[in-house]
Amino acid sequence: MTVSTHLRDLSPAAIQKMLRERSIVLIDVREPQEHVAERVDGALLFPLSTFDPSAVPSPEGREVVFHCGSGKRSAMAVAQCLKRGFIHTAHMAGGIQAWKAARLPTMTPGSASGSVVDRR
Repeated sequence: MTVSTHLRDLSPAAIQKMLRERSIVLIDVREPQEHVAERVDGALLFPLSTFDPSAVPSPEGREVVFHCGSGKRSAMAVAQCLKRGFIHTAHMAGGIQAWKAARLPTMTPGSASGSVVDRR
């Protein structure tokens, strides 16, 4: 079996489908303030500024997929994983910007109550 060591671009629609199917672990590599301000529901936060590939949770039969704001930092996370021997090669092309452009929902803090609001 050949394992790819190249960056795999996944579309926001593909990511949404895989999240629904629970076939991926989505890792947000943006900084905490970015994640709190707006996030993809279900994404786990592992900021690139302190990123350690060995800290990424075991996917237990699922694929690890990274995302960021535009796709640059998630590509860097993939490169760090490959450098350390972790075969996590997928990221969301275009990041959360592409997710929002595809009119997919994000979670944001509610302005009045502080609660989380699903923004579609």
